[in-house]
Amino acid sequence: MAICSAQLFKIGRGRGIPYTAVSMASLSACATPFVSSTLSSRFSRSRECHSSCCFKGVPVISNARVRISVMVRDTREKSRNHCLMDDAVATVDNEQVSDSPPKLLERDFNGTPYVPVYVMLPLNVINMNCELAEPDKLINQLTILKSVNIDGVMVDCWWGIVEAHNPQEYNWSGYKELFQIVRNLKLKLQVVMSFHECGGNVGDDVHIALPNWVMEIGKTNPDIFFTDREGRRNTECLTWGIDKERVLRGRTAVEVYFDYMRSFRVEFDEFFENEIISEIEVGLGPCGELRYPSYPAKHGWKYPGIGEFQCYDRYLMKSLKLAAEVRGHSFWGRGPDNAGSYNSQPHDAGFFCDGGEYDSYYGRFFLNWYSQSLVDHGDRVLALANLAFEGTCIAAKLSGIHWWYKTASHAAELTAGFYNPCNRDGYAKIAAMLKKHGAALNFTCVELRTLDQHEGFPEALADPEGLVWQVLNDAWDVNIPVASENALPCHDREGYNKILENAKPLNDPDGRHLSAFTYLRLSPCLMEKMHLLEFERFVKRMHGEAV
Repeated sequence: MAICSAQLFKIGRGRGIPYTAVSMASLSACATPFVSSTLSSRFSRSRECHSSCCFKGVPVISNARVRISVMVRDTREKSRNHCLMDDAVATVDNEQVSDSPPKLLERDFNGTPYVPVYVMLPLNVINMNCELAEPDKLINQLTILKSVNIDGVMVDCWWGIVEAHNPQEYNWSGYKELFQIVRNLKLKLQVVMSFHECGGNVGDDVHIALPNWVMEIGKTNPDIFFTDREGRRNTECLTWGIDKERVLRGRTAVEVYFDYMRSFRVEFDEFFENEIISEIEVGLGPCGELRYPSYPAKHGWKYPGIGEFQCYDRYLMKSLKLAAEVRGHSFWGRGPDNAGSYNSQPHDAGFFCDGGEYDSYYGRFFLNWYSQSLVDHGDRVLALANLAFEGTCIAAKLSGIHWWYKTASHAAELTAGFYNPCNRDGYAKIAAMLKKHGAALNFTCVELRTLDQHEGFPEALADPEGLVWQVLNDAWDVNIPVASENALPCHDREGYNKILENAKPLNDPDGRHLSAFTYLRLSPCLMEKMHLLEFERFVKRMHGEAV
């Protein structure tokens, strides 16, 4: 699984408010989502998860996916702000004492808009032979999830499995069996066109490479992969330098993607016609995200490094040199030579430091070209996705690069392709491109708290809440749905409450709310009775039902 940008904080850090802080929780429940998360997180304490399914207490990056989407409603809907508290008390010597800690004060979501809840299936639900792994076990788990009223499931359709051996030879057999099970249970499907590698990073237990025939081409032409300044190749996905280059046995990269998507559309026509498939998420880069692979663990990157520019394959360099010539400054046809390395900090690099070259004439030219190449890639692939999936909702995933957000240059965003320094809005252009194709924006760090980041990595000057607010507003300004994912598995009420706050913002003047939520991930942990009961309660509140 590729490194996902949102999951950058210490595992084991608790999200809960101590019981002694109930009065602060009361204040938080009556504040805006962003303010309430800030207030409550001031009182967060570390907790250890002793369940066998939880990670150890180390910083980790994962591509865990849980999605939240935001939709602009034509009419406003009122949400209730009723607080609940446990009244468990006992009497000893005529004095009342609490026999159990009181529950946190909570908003009452009864009567609020219905937000569908999906559950992400395990990464290895389909094996490398494109067979459904453990179908009986899966049927049992999905039956249980259906009983708690989830709306559907999300699944990756891996390019490296389906078109593994030869070009345009597709094997969809395992997915056919899976989709039939989902249909029989009267659930919906969100399907991801996964054109990226899975595996190779911290916490990964599954590895799915790009198709064998693509990797063979890469042996003789490694420039089909993204390349850093030192010439290291990254095989997570193909460079968009070959989007229009016929280097894949006579086809361009976008033609390969289109043929794959068209094959899927034809093969599963009945599932589209019956509206079992509710959305197609189109993979646009590493981890399926629209970004450059600027912070790969395989090359030694560690949080909160700024990452490196990934434009040194010969196809992207050719594009850069041509752009420089058109501008009339051919000597600009090069990458920055003072941008540091993967684990540098902004003030250590001449390009990114305050007053650095990023804001010079050359720097602005280079960053314009670099970020526009990213937007153009998304534009090309989504145009073809609309042709393949006409009439079906499509979505694109955007990474939440929140570290170094409180610096002037926003260095980590720049290397990932988001031209978003403090004096420029780098996401408006992406939102406009998605609007052009009628695509939803799936964002990846809605549930993160800024103060949690400051406690774990104060030197990173991270601000996930500020980033979320910027991206959501850019999307809202062009009236597109916004989707997001939580960073880590969530089984506790405090975590669910944070998701609910963002799913249904309190007193939003425009009546905006999330249109869907995809939970990370179906696992033995989720199936445990205690966790399942809490999840069922969460689903009811997402659906606007009383609990």
